[in-house]
Amino acid sequence: MLLDTNQNEVQPQLLFLNPIFKEMVWGGARMAEQFGYELPGTDTGECWGIAAHPNGDDTIRGGIYDGMKLSSLWNTHRELFGNLEGDRFPLLIKIIDAKENLSIQVHPDDARAARYENGSLGKTECWYVLDCPKDATLVVGHYAKTREELKQMIHEGRWNELIREVPIQKGDFIQIDPGTVHAITAGCMILETQQNSDITYRVYDYDRLTDGKPRELHVEQSIASILVPAKNADDSVRHLANLAQNEWHELIACPYYRVFKLNLNGSYEMNQSYPFLNVSVLNGNGSLNGQPLKKGEHLIIPAKYGKMKLEGELELVASTVNVAS
Repeated sequence: MLLDTNQNEVQPQLLFLNPIFKEMVWGGARMAEQFGYELPGTDTGECWGIAAHPNGDDTIRGGIYDGMKLSSLWNTHRELFGNLEGDRFPLLIKIIDAKENLSIQVHPDDARAARYENGSLGKTECWYVLDCPKDATLVVGHYAKTREELKQMIHEGRWNELIREVPIQKGDFIQIDPGTVHAITAGCMILETQQNSDITYRVYDYDRLTDGKPRELHVEQSIASILVPAKNADDSVRHLANLAQNEWHELIACPYYRVFKLNLNGSYEMNQSYPFLNVSVLNGNGSLNGQPLKKGEHLIIPAKYGKMKLEGELELVASTVNVAS
């Protein structure tokens, strides 16, 4: 927090993050071309753009908190986050580049994760499709009618009968609740907003090898976590490619987060009244209250930031917690 010459409190600083990159067996190098990132290798699958997790804890870039880990900032300057309660920063924002198919997987809910995963949060997440091949699909859901049928299809390897694929296109939005069988497919790049958790149960991994060995599967944990029957496919995907410009669109409000989209062409003003706002710049260049913003940047707009004036041509996705719930 800065003070003016009259010792009155003024606008807090924007918090820009240094992303952390994760190399994955299914990853690629497209994020270097798309966002100008310096990647650790040509198998980079994830950019943890806003993260305060033991497996990836971003640092602040610039300003009075330069070099400070986001988890430390959360613990010591809770006023920047609306004085929210909680033992960890609640959300995690990633860009995922799938050069090849991700494993077929499922996430546990809070109760199961707390009981079986050392007090971890569960994992509710949502995807905004940044890019995908023509006629692309994503795995969202399954066709088993009963848990017994689910067990039988999994143990017999009847994946083509079990797995439900839904057609998607650039600009689509998908909510993935705990218990949903899901997978990102080859050629897709997404922005993921999720609970601050890194718990994934793999039920099938295409028999791929890493260092000559299959990756660990979690078949029994998956069977116990998967919801049966699956949610209707028609409720899974929203098409958002033609959202009106210069409007603050709420994409979803669930118990863990609210997600927003802004397609800016010119200027847009609003008041930052949320406990905080995570912002990922997906395209374009512009500014926020005169401070430059460019494609590929991730930042947090803290509590009590007040008036925001965005200018330029920018595509933004933002998120915060759902304090109403």
